[in-house]
Amino acid sequence: MAKLIVFNFITLDGFFEGLNHDISWHNVDEEFNQYAIENLNSIGGLLFGRITYQLMASYWSTKQGAEDDPLVAAKMNSLPKYVISKTLDKVEWNNSKLIKENIADEIQKLKNHWDKDLNIFGSGKLISSLIETDLIDEFRIMVNPVILGKGAPLFANKNKKLNLELIKTRSFKNGNILLCYKPTAGK
Repeated sequence: MAKLIVFNFITLDGFFEGLNHDISWHNVDEEFNQYAIENLNSIGGLLFGRITYQLMASYWSTKQGAEDDPLVAAKMNSLPKYVISKTLDKVEWNNSKLIKENIADEIQKLKNHWDKDLNIFGSGKLISSLIETDLIDEFRIMVNPVILGKGAPLFANKNKKLNLELIKTRSFKNGNILLCYKPTAGK
């Protein structure tokens, strides 16, 4: 059975994106790019909320995305993508499937179906709603050495307390710190 893993960049002040979905502050370099490729090679599919899906599709499916980072673009375009949205009527990016109803049940079916893990990128509202369902198996949070002051918090609209256990860390030469947590029961 696959694990459902959240992977997101975050600022020191807790934002996963700046105003107007700005991610220009992402601190990426060759070491991170290598990590990203290894991560994409290890997963079976991606889950997105509507906004992140539309932003990702508008970049990775373009000639510009392929030219900027051909390896990541190839993986992003070929991996199965599951879009959780009640407002979209269709999804057109390569290998995408729309999930509109019975979201928790459908995600559990995906976890049961795949041997390789599933990742959620971006998608703050989706993450917050899935915390309520206990479907997330791991959080991989890439802390960037930046303070934005304004933006979208990663865990907004979350109503449930969630205890986490630190299972792994990694320091990057560019100042990023990867923190990997798994939810714990009742600690």
